[in-house]
Amino acid sequence: MISGISIYHILTLTTILFFIGIYGFITRKNLIAILISIELILNASVVNFVIFNTYLYPDMLQGVFFSIFIIAIAAAESALAVSIIVSFYRMLASVDVKDTETLKY
Repeated sequence: MISGISIYHILTLTTILFFIGIYGFITRKNLIAILISIELILNASVVNFVIFNTYLYPDMLQGVFFSIFIIAIAAAESALAVSIIVSFYRMLASVDVKDTETLKY
């Protein structure tokens, strides 16, 4: 137990964050809101890596290294996604998913 917080409380929190991200990804029509939902899903998985590492192997740091790797990949993915969204906005003057269907290549 980490300073009075059990693993069940933390796993409940990360599960709620994960499903909020899934709900946002499915229901949102704005590309930026979908990107934020994906980031929420990734952050929930990062917290799970750290928590499982802390509880199962407190002397080893593999979970922390995996988490740093995931955060770096998520930052690169966010930068690429934002640049694509800005490109869509310049071409269509909208960031709705419905408007990207009419995009001609």
